[in-house]
Amino acid sequence: MTKAAGHVLALDQGTSSSRAIVFDILARPVASAQHELRSSFPQLGWVEQDADEIWRTQLRSGREALAAAGLAAADVAAIGITNQRETTIAWDAASGRPLAPAIVWQDRRTADRCAALRAEGLESLVRSRTGLLLDPYFSATKMAWLLDHLPDGHARAAAGELRLGTVDAWLVDRLTGSRTMATDVSNASRTMLLDLATRDWSPDQLRLFGVPAASLPEVRPTDGGFGLTDPEHFGAEIPVAAVVGDQQAALFGQLCLAAGQAKNTYGTGCFLLETTGSLVPAPPEGLLATIAWQRTAPVAGSAPIDDAGALAYALEGSVFVAGAAVRWLRDGLGIIHDADDVQALAASVPDSGGVVFVPAFAGLGAPYWDPDARGTITGVTAGTTSAHLARATLEAIAHQVVDLVAALEVGGAPHLDVLRADGGASSNDLLLQVQADLLGRPVERAAVAETTALGAALLAGRAVGVWAHDAELADLIGVGARFEPVMPASRRDAERARWAEAVARTRSRPA
Repeated sequence: MTKAAGHVLALDQGTSSSRAIVFDILARPVASAQHELRSSFPQLGWVEQDADEIWRTQLRSGREALAAAGLAAADVAAIGITNQRETTIAWDAASGRPLAPAIVWQDRRTADRCAALRAEGLESLVRSRTGLLLDPYFSATKMAWLLDHLPDGHARAAAGELRLGTVDAWLVDRLTGSRTMATDVSNASRTMLLDLATRDWSPDQLRLFGVPAASLPEVRPTDGGFGLTDPEHFGAEIPVAAVVGDQQAALFGQLCLAAGQAKNTYGTGCFLLETTGSLVPAPPEGLLATIAWQRTAPVAGSAPIDDAGALAYALEGSVFVAGAAVRWLRDGLGIIHDADDVQALAASVPDSGGVVFVPAFAGLGAPYWDPDARGTITGVTAGTTSAHLARATLEAIAHQVVDLVAALEVGGAPHLDVLRADGGASSNDLLLQVQADLLGRPVERAAVAETTALGAALLAGRAVGVWAHDAELADLIGVGARFEPVMPASRRDAERARWAEAVARTRSRPA
């Protein structure tokens, strides 16, 4: 393999943007491109995106990244795709035309249906099969809603004329000229339709939600091969070697390959994942079980994938609002001009002055799962300033992560010695110091900020032989910065108690 052919193109389709990053044989990002993606809010609790815009912005980013790197398609060993999870798209099998706006993971339109199923006593059964809770966050009720509202939706889906999938399946379909209709196990495990044990669609779950198997993509291993790109997209065919959900990609990008290793991604929301090993884990109260990845044998000449195991499950906690709270300070209140300004403003005061902000804009996620909760700000006095609110916002992000770690450990997960951090907001030094203080443990920031794209690239490159050993990956990935806790335990306990009281006031129903 030539040096040029050792490059891997990562397509990173996120909630707020579509980006592409080219990584070289040393796993260094050498070029990138990014385009914003719009969301619309047609009704209270609804969040939608244009599926065609998702595709156009992702393709454009990929082309621009390759051009910026001075590479042609022949210089790229493989493409790895990572994507926003749970967001659901319906499209026509023959024409490839989207049949409705994409329903974004944040959308809450199916909350009543989830509540009705919960009232029927079905949640424990769903949880035992899928590792998930009955919540509109996941794809199954989104798919059911689409079938109920599209003309002849159920009949067309049963006939295979209508396709349903998450963003990864949509991109694979478009990239391959509709020659491949497939998803990977990590994304499929977020739909509430996959049986975690068999790693295939559950007939019982499909019946429960009325989703025909004929409308769904084939479930493949994460690096199971997803076809070749249509030559018209990049000038020549490129293998799509790996597909992985964004949070699982970040887990791999942080090389949390061993059971008990965990990372937290600070993005629009917060997503904490801990690798558990090759057996289906029993999720602690309020947390989820998911598939991290399933890897197959790599190409000839590469070492077998046996050091970290071909199959890994994970426990996950999802916080709905993290970086979105900072954007609210900017767009909703106008107290900062740019999201990066929050660090300086928050650092201008020694603490939040007693202010506690619980940013439950779209309900509370893990470990509370209260879709009807709404945000609260407590402890406001005449002396409260915008700086105190900015500080409380960063503290809110950190407190929510501590809630996830506590739920993991109370539920029997191994004690975390260190938390690995990535995502856009992890560049905020004050946030990570606050996180270390409230968690009482070190926090390590990734050397490569874009660990989601890196994880997709590593999985794809490892599959096609760019990297021959998992140990080789460890030699390439380092730690960017380490934050040690300095807050006294007594103060930490007091801060956590104030947070718990504020959360109790926020919740729509008693704990």
